[in-house]
Amino acid sequence: MATFKDIGIAAGFNILFAVAFLVAFAILRLQPFNDRVYFPKWYIKGLRCSPTNSGVFVSKFVNLDWKSYIRFLNWVPDALKMPEPELIDHAGLDSAVYLRIYLLGLKIFVPVTLLAWAILVPVNWTNHTLAKAGIQDKLKYSDIDKLSISNIPEESYRFWAHVIVVYAFTFWTCYTLSSEYATIAAMRLHFLSSERRRADQFTVLVRNVPPDANELVTESVEHFFLVNHPDHYLTHQVVINANKLAKLVKKKKNKENWLDYYQLKYLRNPSKRPTTKIGFLGQSGNKVDAIDHQIAEIDRLTKEIEEERERVKTDISCIMPAAFVSFKSRWGAAVCAQTQQSRNPTLWMTEWASEPRDVYWNNLAIPYVSLSIRRLIVSVAFFFLTFFYMIPVTIAQSFANIEALEKWAPFLKPIIGRGFLKGLIQGLLPGIALKIFLIVLPTILMMMSKFEGFLSISSLERRSATRYYLFNFINVFLVSVITGSAMEQLNSFIHQSANEVPKKIGSAIPMKATFFITYVMVDGWAGVAGEILRLKPWIFYHLKNFFLVKTEKDREEAMDPGSIGFNTGEPQIQLYFLLGLVYAAVTPVFLPFILVFFALAYVVYRHQIINVYNQEYESAAAFWPDVHGRIVFALVFSQIVLIGLMSTKKAALTAPFLIALPVMTLSFHLYCKGRYESAFVKFPLQEAMMKDTLERAREPNLDLKGYLQTAYIHPVFKDDDDDEAEDDPNGKLDESVLVPTKRQSRRSTPAPSKLSRVSSPEQLDIWTARVFEE
Repeated sequence: MATFKDIGIAAGFNILFAVAFLVAFAILRLQPFNDRVYFPKWYIKGLRCSPTNSGVFVSKFVNLDWKSYIRFLNWVPDALKMPEPELIDHAGLDSAVYLRIYLLGLKIFVPVTLLAWAILVPVNWTNHTLAKAGIQDKLKYSDIDKLSISNIPEESYRFWAHVIVVYAFTFWTCYTLSSEYATIAAMRLHFLSSERRRADQFTVLVRNVPPDANELVTESVEHFFLVNHPDHYLTHQVVINANKLAKLVKKKKNKENWLDYYQLKYLRNPSKRPTTKIGFLGQSGNKVDAIDHQIAEIDRLTKEIEEERERVKTDISCIMPAAFVSFKSRWGAAVCAQTQQSRNPTLWMTEWASEPRDVYWNNLAIPYVSLSIRRLIVSVAFFFLTFFYMIPVTIAQSFANIEALEKWAPFLKPIIGRGFLKGLIQGLLPGIALKIFLIVLPTILMMMSKFEGFLSISSLERRSATRYYLFNFINVFLVSVITGSAMEQLNSFIHQSANEVPKKIGSAIPMKATFFITYVMVDGWAGVAGEILRLKPWIFYHLKNFFLVKTEKDREEAMDPGSIGFNTGEPQIQLYFLLGLVYAAVTPVFLPFILVFFALAYVVYRHQIINVYNQEYESAAAFWPDVHGRIVFALVFSQIVLIGLMSTKKAALTAPFLIALPVMTLSFHLYCKGRYESAFVKFPLQEAMMKDTLERAREPNLDLKGYLQTAYIHPVFKDDDDDEAEDDPNGKLDESVLVPTKRQSRRSTPAPSKLSRVSSPEQLDIWTARVFEE
C-alpha cells in the first residue's frame, strides 16, 4: 500500500516536471522564432507582427533583452488580467464558459475541502480501527487510509459527522450549480441577442424531404416553404454529396505540400535531384524523380477534380433530400426550426442550422433512414470497446500494488523493495500507465461519433465527450475501485465467512484513493503544465517552417493553434469532479490534489484561450446542460457510495438519513432542467423579434439575400461561387419571368434565383391562388 512517503515522492516528481514545463515555456515563449507557436491567435486576428522581420540577425532568433527574462513569469498575471466580457469578444462564449467549469470546481471544492479537513479528518484520524484489523485480520492499509472513513469503527456515533457534512456538501454543490446554470443561461441569451449578424440565425436545416416523381429536391423545397412560410421564406441551398470531390481536393493539397518540400530540397542542393519510390508509403517500388512525379500526380488529380466537379453539378443522384433554408428574419427561422412542418413527423424535419464553419459536411450525405441503424451499431461497438479496455486498465492497476508485482516477478523484489524506487513505482507509474493506455481512446470515440451521422463538429464533440465520460466512469473509476480493491483483498476474503465480505469491501473501497491521487498528479499537474509547453506543435511548426514554408502565407498555414478540444478536455474535468465528490466524505486527504488541478488548469487554459487556441466553431455554450448533468450524476453517485459504505459499517442509525439525499438531488436536477435548459435548445421568439426590429431600424437597405445565398455552399464549391459573384455583383436576377413546373397541379412558379429559386411576394400570391383554384 502507498504511504505518505510514496505519495510525497510522486508529488515531488510531478511538481518537478510541472515546474520544468512551466519554466521551459516561460523561456521559449520569449524567443522570436517561437512567436508563432505560442501566440498564433494574435497572428490569425492580424494583431501581431513577426519579431523576426526586423533587427540584427541574432535578435531574429534569440531574445537579447535580459530584462525580459527577469519578468518571465509575467504570463500568469497577463492571463488573469483580461476581463470576461473582453474575453468573450476575443475568443467567444464557448471558450469563456469552458473556463468557468474550472472556476466552478474551485467554487465547489474550496469550501468542501476546508469543511472536510476541519471536521472529517480529525474524526477519521482519532480512531484505531484499521490498526486493530491489521493485527487481527491481516488487513493491509497505509497511513493515508487512517484519514478515511475506513478508520471509523462499526456502529460508531462518529458517522453522524459524515452525515451532517455530506448534507452540507450537497446543499452547497446544488446552490453553486443552480447559480452557475442561471448565470450561463443569461450569458447565452445576452450573447445571442447582442451578437453580430450570422447566417445560422436566419437558417434552418430541413431533412428527409419526401421524394416527388415530378419535381427535383430543390423544387420541392421551394414549393413547400413558399406555401407554408410565404411571408418569411427567402432562399435555400440543397445539400450535395461532394464527399468524393472533397477527398480529391484534400489529396491534391497533400501532393502540393510534397512538391513544395522537394522543390525546396532541390533549391538547397541543386546538384542532386530528389527522388522517391512510387510504391507503398514511398518505401517500395521504382525510384522516380520526385518533383516530376508530384507534378504529374497534381495534373492527374486536377483533371479528376474537374470531372468530379462537373459530375456533382449535373448528376441528380448527388442531390440529397435535405436543404439549408434561409428566412427573411430571425423570427421566421425560429418559428420554422421549433415547430413541426407536416402531419408526418418524420418528413420535412427542421432544426437550427449550425454556423457554416461548424457544419460537418461529410455526414450531410448520410441518408436519414440509416441513422438509427448506425447508432445501434456504434452502441454495440462502444460496449465491447469498454469491456475489452478493462484489460489494459487492470494492467495499470498492477503497478499500484508492489506486493502483487513481487509475487508475479520475484526477481524484481530486491530492486523494487528499495524505499525511493518503491515510492516512484507506486506513486508515479500507475498514473503514467493509465494515461498511456488512454491516448488513442479520443480518436476512436470521435470516429464512432462521425459514423453515427451527427451533422456538426460541436455535436460530434459533445457526443464523443459523453462516451468518453462513460468510459472513464466505468473503466477508470469503477474497475479501478471495485475490481482493483477486491483483487487486493482476495486472499483475505477467501478465509472469511460470507457475511464478512461486505465489511471487507466497505473498508477496501476508500483504500483506492492513493491510486487516484497519483493519477491526478500525473494527468492533472504535469499533464496540464505540459499542455502550455505545446511540445508537439512546436516540433511540427519548425519542421514545416524549415521544409515547406516559402511565403508568409505558408508560414501562417504552418501554425497549429489547435482548439479547446471539448471532446477530451471536458470528460477529464468531469472525472475530477467525480473523484472529488466521491472522496470528499470518504478520504478528505484527496481534496487538496483536486484543488491544485483546478487552479493550475484555470490559469494555463486561460492563457491558451487568449493567446493560442482558435476555436473551430461557436455554439454559444450549448454544451452546458451536459456539464451540469454530469456533475449532478457524480453527486448522486457519491451519495449512493457513502450509503453503501455506511451499510457495511452497520451504521443503522445514520445510513437511513442519507437516503433522502439522492432523491433531493434528482429533484433539484429536474428543477434546473425545466427552468434553464430551454435557453440552450430554443431561441425565444421575443428575443428574435427584438433583434430583427433593431436590425431593420439600423440597416433598412440590408441585402440579406446577398448575405445568405452563398453561406451554406459546400466548401469545395466556394471558388466557383466567388467567380459567379464577380459576374453578377448585385446577386439579382429578373424575377418577373414565370417558368413552368413539372408538377401537373401547378402550372407555373415565379422564376428562381441563381442559387435558391427565391420568388417575389406578388408572384407568390398569384401562384398560390392558382394552386388552390386547382
